[in-house]
Amino acid sequence: MKSIQKLTEKAIILLQNLIETPSFSGEEDKTALLIEAWFIHHQIPFQREKNNVWALNKHFDSSKPTLLLNSHQDTVRPNKGYTHDPFEALEKDGKIFGLGSNDAGGCLVSLLATFTYFYSREDLNYNLVIAASAEEENSGKYGLRSILELLPKLDCAIVGEPTLMNLAIAERGLLVLDIIIKGTSSHAAHTNIDNAIYNSINIIQWFQTFEFEKKSEVLGPVKMSVTQINSGQQHNLVPDECKIVVDIRVNDCYTNEDILSTIVNNIGSDKVIITPRSLHLKSSFIPKEHPLVQAGIKLGRETYGSPTISDQSVLYCPSLKMGPGDSLRSHTANEFIYKKEIEEAIPLYIELLNHTLTIS
Repeated sequence: MKSIQKLTEKAIILLQNLIETPSFSGEEDKTALLIEAWFIHHQIPFQREKNNVWALNKHFDSSKPTLLLNSHQDTVRPNKGYTHDPFEALEKDGKIFGLGSNDAGGCLVSLLATFTYFYSREDLNYNLVIAASAEEENSGKYGLRSILELLPKLDCAIVGEPTLMNLAIAERGLLVLDIIIKGTSSHAAHTNIDNAIYNSINIIQWFQTFEFEKKSEVLGPVKMSVTQINSGQQHNLVPDECKIVVDIRVNDCYTNEDILSTIVNNIGSDKVIITPRSLHLKSSFIPKEHPLVQAGIKLGRETYGSPTISDQSVLYCPSLKMGPGDSLRSHTANEFIYKKEIEEAIPLYIELLNHTLTIS
């Protein structure tokens, strides 16, 4: 069996290499090679589709349920507030700085180490699959959802995102709507009661005041925000359309289709065109009674609902979001993760899987 300490040391080296290898969404080819090298070094067969890399445990048994361990390789682009080189894995004051260190490099290397620790175990009651996925940050079509049909049937998943190693048992979905409110164009000097901007006022107010009835015990109510508005070309021309964008954070009581249907039934008409950008970024939930969650609680971890979206949104099985680092550091200038957080995460993941006797 692999030494936890040696795996942790190698995981931290891999994290440093990942930080120093740019991997913007859709451009993860070089970090995928680093992950391949990890598997090759540990003599673990793997598969790759575009920039997604995955592997199965050595004694995979199709008669057993399967647990997916997943985190992503890609990063956002660095913002202008960086004072450190975002592509330098700077270690200082117990921290490892660098783009993607917290979101989600620390989680990825910790899960890789955990999978490697269990890879050769013959006494597991369930299978393990590890997937280092691409295009999470931009919800791209060549990310995790593009390989789900290539993986074995999944019964449960742990998605590595920075949660301070607490248990995010629910996550909000995301529905973004592009809405066009129609009107009639005319010269501004003439009376016009069909001004598209005026027509949009009631629509915007509806989004401001409408409340969906079902409130989640973990995530609270559905949250809707008008975030963009655009109309008009010049001062003396009444516009014939006004465009707004609505950001909707969906709780686990509704599907994205439920939300869209309610909105269309309330404000849809031949003058109001509603177009969803996608419907696949759904909310997720795993029961608190689930064996994986109960094992985490027994290890002293807290449960909560996460407002941020992750690759959980594309999974069809119950999933738990859990990983080292703090979500508040994600996408910030001089992003970092504490080295100690990784050193503590790997044995905690291992203990969690040892305590979870079943996943179904």
